[in-house]
Amino acid sequence: MRASQSFAPVATTREASQSLISGLGFDWLMVFLSTVFVGGLFLDGWAHNHGKVDQSFFTPWHAFFYGGFLLTGAALICVVLLNRSRGYGLAQAIPTGYRTSLAGLFVFAAGGVGDLAWHTAFGIEDGVEALFSPTHLLLGIGISLIVTGPLRAAWNATGRNSNWRTLGPALLSTSLLITTFSFFMMFAHPVTQVISGRFHRYWGDDVGTVAGMLGLIITAGLLMGPVLLLLRRWRLPQGGMTLIWGINTLAMTVLDFEKDVQFWLGAAMLAGAVLCELWLVWLRPSSQRAAQLRLFAFGAPILLFGAYFAGLMATEGTQWSIHLWSGSIVLTGIAGLLLSYLLLPPAIPVDEGA
Repeated sequence: MRASQSFAPVATTREASQSLISGLGFDWLMVFLSTVFVGGLFLDGWAHNHGKVDQSFFTPWHAFFYGGFLLTGAALICVVLLNRSRGYGLAQAIPTGYRTSLAGLFVFAAGGVGDLAWHTAFGIEDGVEALFSPTHLLLGIGISLIVTGPLRAAWNATGRNSNWRTLGPALLSTSLLITTFSFFMMFAHPVTQVISGRFHRYWGDDVGTVAGMLGLIITAGLLMGPVLLLLRRWRLPQGGMTLIWGINTLAMTVLDFEKDVQFWLGAAMLAGAVLCELWLVWLRPSSQRAAQLRLFAFGAPILLFGAYFAGLMATEGTQWSIHLWSGSIVLTGIAGLLLSYLLLPPAIPVDEGA
């Protein structure tokens, strides 16, 4: 790995005579290892969804998952130690943006030890229970802190052009964050749950309808929030939007990839992500173009979930009336629009009499 001084702070200790390992090269390494790490999470999720786990903590799925954690953690810790050996103080030795990731390693490790004790005491969770286990939630928090290191590093960097080489790690990091959130909310994701599907009876009554509506709104918020944050900071390179939402859709599809309907719904949402990319290119939203940003925030979820319902109707069909499914699509757009006001609030007028 090549040392980089491009975005590294200047050393203040006399002993620091070699380059600080930090910068873009390290960001690419960390986002690659983080992808392996999150991939292990989804492999373990697939195993839980398909009855491939027993009452033991020591499973091949856990081995891959925790192995990804060890690789990611070892890379970060080794770089910190190497920077320390070159004479940098501890604060400088931690690459920019990765102090929170380092804390995330300890959070995840605590969750892993707690998970072993939890499984030993109470057994393996069944179905949706695994998403709400306190130790699993602690693991999720740790993952989120770890994988967002490249995003924080890019956010704090100056002088970088908005292209794939420089923003790639931040875009992938954002997608991994969204995908981690989606994993723990898979009970609300339209692909994994086939929301409103004709052959899924629980969407037919009032409780199921409300649950499905809320699931779509929650998913829209999880997808739109981080993307709007990126748009406030950068103009995304072409394809960035498709990458962020595309990885998320593929990951959620993999959880039940052998089921035909999930495959086609995932493909439909991928097509929706491409439409959102075109919407983004046409509008060119930014923090200086507030009207375009709000129009994008409203329209992107409508395109994405409109594509979902188109895919659903082309396969098994929906048991919701046109009033319900069309209204739910509009609600996702409203959720995105409201989020845009949090990310880019209107200017507060100055009271001339103050």
